[in-house]
Amino acid sequence: MVETAKKIVLAYSGGLDTSVILPWLKDNYPGCEVIAFAAELGQGDELDGIKKKALASGADKCIVADLREEFARDYCFPMLRAGAVYEHNYLLGTSIARPLIAKHQVRVAHELGADAVAHGATGKGNDQVRFELTYMALGPELHIIAPWKDDRFELRSREAAIKYAREKGVPISQTVKKIYSRDRNLWHISHEGADLENPANEPLDNLWVMSVPVSKAPGKAEFVTVGFEAGTPVSVNGRKLAAHKIIETLNTIAGRHGVGQVDLVENRLVGMKSRGAYETPGGTVLLTAIRALESLCMERDLAHYKQQIALKYADLVYYGQWFHPLREALDAFVTTATRHVTGTVKIRLFKGRATVASVTSAGSLYRPDLASFTMGTEYDGKDAIGFIKLFGLPMKVNAMRQRQD
Repeated sequence: MVETAKKIVLAYSGGLDTSVILPWLKDNYPGCEVIAFAAELGQGDELDGIKKKALASGADKCIVADLREEFARDYCFPMLRAGAVYEHNYLLGTSIARPLIAKHQVRVAHELGADAVAHGATGKGNDQVRFELTYMALGPELHIIAPWKDDRFELRSREAAIKYAREKGVPISQTVKKIYSRDRNLWHISHEGADLENPANEPLDNLWVMSVPVSKAPGKAEFVTVGFEAGTPVSVNGRKLAAHKIIETLNTIAGRHGVGQVDLVENRLVGMKSRGAYETPGGTVLLTAIRALESLCMERDLAHYKQQIALKYADLVYYGQWFHPLREALDAFVTTATRHVTGTVKIRLFKGRATVASVTSAGSLYRPDLASFTMGTEYDGKDAIGFIKLFGLPMKVNAMRQRQD
C-alpha cells in the first residue's frame, strides 16, 4: 500500500469504478493532485463529456488521448499477424488495449512530473496484472496505487459504489439494474456478470451491442474483400484505409451479420475460470482472411512453427506482457515469416459465420501443375518410393521389435 503521493495519474474510463475512485483518492491522499487519463480507443459515445465528468468527480485535470490509429496499427495488427488467439476463441480485445492505455498513462506521468499511477482494476481479474506490468516496464520509478487491493477501500459492491458516488456528488448514470460489466474498444466488446455468471445460461439476444443476434441476421450473404501487404491489412473492398478505419468498416459490415460472437469460459491468469461473451466482428473477418492468405503464401515448416509461436504470443498478450522482450523477439520472427503474405481475400458473411470465398496472391506457393491429380512432368511419382521407405523406417523397425516381444 502506497502511503503518500504528490501527484497521481489515474487510468480513467468514466465508468462507475473509476468515477468513485477519483474522490476516494482525494480523500485518502490529502493534498495530492489527481489527473484523470482517458484513452479514446473506439468506445463509441462512452467518452462524451468525460472531461466535465472527471472534473466534477474530483479530478484536478483530465487528459483525453485519441489512440485509435496507434491501437490498430501497433497493437491489433501485430497481434493479428502473429495469429494470437487465447484458448481457441478469445481474440484478446481487452487484453491488447491495457498495455497501450498504461503506456500513455506513464507518458503523462513523466510529462507532468507525477510520482504515482493508479488503476481501477479489481484484485480478482487480469487487468490488474496488465496495467501493473506495463507500469513496471515503462515507469519502474513510479508508485502503483490499486485501490481494490487497499484495505481502506470499502466500495467493493455496485451498491456501495453508487451510494458513495451520490454522497460525493459524482455524476453517474449507473443503477443497480445495469448489471453487465462491459469493456469496449475498436477491436471488440466484452460482456461479463449477471446471468452470464452461470455457464448454463445462454446469452440473451439483447446482450449483443456491436453485432445483431444471429437469428436476426439477414437471410442473404454479403461479400467483403480485404487486401493485405506483408501480413498487414491495407484495404477493404479495394479501398485503401487507415488501420483503425479498416477495423471500424469491417465491424459495421460483419456486425450486421452477427459475425464474431463468442461465448467462452476462460482460465484467468490469477487461477480461476470466468465466463464472458465477446463480440469481435471485424477482427474475426481479418483473422479468417489472413489465415487463408497464409495457407497460400507460407512454406509448410514456417507455417507450422508460426502456429506454435501464436500460442505463446497469445499468452504474452493475455498475461499483460506486451512489453516483454520475448514478445518483441517474436514480432521480429513474425515480421519475417509474413513478408510474402500479400494478396486479396474475399470473405462470405452469413448468419454469424465468416467463410473464405476466394484467395489471390502474386506470391502464392500453390502450383496447379503440382497439386493436380493428373501427373505432370514436374512430379514423378516413383520418387516417392525411396522417400517413403526411409521416412517409415523407424515405424517398420518398431513393428519388427514388437513381434519379437
